[in-house]
Amino acid sequence: MKDTIITAKRKKTEIITFGVCFILANLLNLYSIITYRTSFGELFTSLGYVLVATVIIYIVWCILRFLFYSIRHLSSGRKK
Repeated sequence: MKDTIITAKRKKTEIITFGVCFILANLLNLYSIITYRTSFGELFTSLGYVLVATVIIYIVWCILRFLFYSIRHLSSGRKK
């Protein structure tokens, strides 16, 4: 099996991507708080749900990236 190296640049990119997913999940939570007119204390009490939503958004984003790069690789006609 080949050894792989995850570069510092890739780690930084993934951390930033996860951070963006966390911000998006918080914005969705804020939108629901405003829409349903609940207390803003729920920004903190529902942090567990926000983290779960963050992971789900991140997984969906990873699947979309995988599909995009797979289709791009197949359409380029490169063979190894």
